[in-house]
Amino acid sequence: MNITKKILIINSVYGIRSTGRIVKDLHDATNQVGWESYVIYGRIQQPYEKNVHYIGNKTQVVYEMAKTAVFGHHGLGSELWTNRIIEHINEINPDIIHLHNIHGYYVNVASLFKYLKTLDVPIVWTLHDCWAYTGHCAYYTYVACDKWKTGCHHCPALKTYPYSILSDRSKKNYLEKREFFTGLNSCTLVTPSKWLSKEVKTSYLKDYPVEVIPNGIDLEVFKPQEHRSSTRFTILAVANIWEERKGLKYCLELAEYLSEDEQLVIIGLNDVQVKGLPKHVIGIKRTESVQELVDWYNRADVYINPTLEDNFPTTNLEALACGTPIITFDTGGSIESVTESTGFVVESNSLALYEAVLKIKEKGKAEFTLACRKVALEHFGRDKMKRAYIDLYKRMIENA
Repeated sequence: MNITKKILIINSVYGIRSTGRIVKDLHDATNQVGWESYVIYGRIQQPYEKNVHYIGNKTQVVYEMAKTAVFGHHGLGSELWTNRIIEHINEINPDIIHLHNIHGYYVNVASLFKYLKTLDVPIVWTLHDCWAYTGHCAYYTYVACDKWKTGCHHCPALKTYPYSILSDRSKKNYLEKREFFTGLNSCTLVTPSKWLSKEVKTSYLKDYPVEVIPNGIDLEVFKPQEHRSSTRFTILAVANIWEERKGLKYCLELAEYLSEDEQLVIIGLNDVQVKGLPKHVIGIKRTESVQELVDWYNRADVYINPTLEDNFPTTNLEALACGTPIITFDTGGSIESVTESTGFVVESNSLALYEAVLKIKEKGKAEFTLACRKVALEHFGRDKMKRAYIDLYKRMIENA
């Protein structure tokens, strides 16, 4: 007799933003293959869905943010919420647990991992950034720091997420996280990019097996469509938050090169950033509307991603799927979705960015559209991603 398998997925958000959409896709996929899927998330409550549990609240998130800013011990609060997570795990009794972002002001990693080490349950842990093996930061390329390889201290990135303004606890955080996160009975790490896979293998997480499963998107939503043509050549840039590492500086410098028939559209700005924009730049605040993003990807002639450090940007995949060529800086995993037929990888400066824009303008977007869509169909569909994860789940359960 076949016994229905149970999977529990834990992430900071559900159904929104890149990781939340991935979690929802995996939740739906495992239900479709006859498993019982459960989700626990701690940020930004969404409409009720069966077996999807929201365990946070806005007030507590603000409190955890303040504690991190003052004391620097991100991931060491939220005891009440973590107890609720443990209660759910006990009730569900899953056959496999899939962790995604366990940072994000909603979980106590010390308590959670102490509990996970008592279980005889396989664990998949998808790393969407570098936070799991550093003493503070989610990324370190921009500040050119490699202290995480031997032991963090005197962190040069305290003013980056998770923001710690008054305290440098990076040395102690590093030692504690190394103790917490190593020693799981059965754990496989997943990275969306080859770049992050290589980084992990030189960290204190190196004893865990690592698999690369690229992020996937809904190719029936992100696709070429008819759109209102613009009289100007449109350059698009999108970020969830335009912090320094995302390269807003280079977007603004690029704007200085633009001619009268060119315009730059930047999505994801805050109110202050919108007010400070130069001419030829249209600023749009962050949106959770997928259709709005699809419309802009289609209206754009080229998508630029001037990121200075990144894992595997989903925005690159969304642009490709809509048939829009990409220009990105040569950094992290951002280059892994760009081929010679779908765009350009350039040095990290605004002039190189603009010169690549002119190359695409000269050839025309239509020269790239079919190749962009083909790459997305072959490599970055969510169905391919879901199959890869389900295959991994089955292998881990069989080997448990």
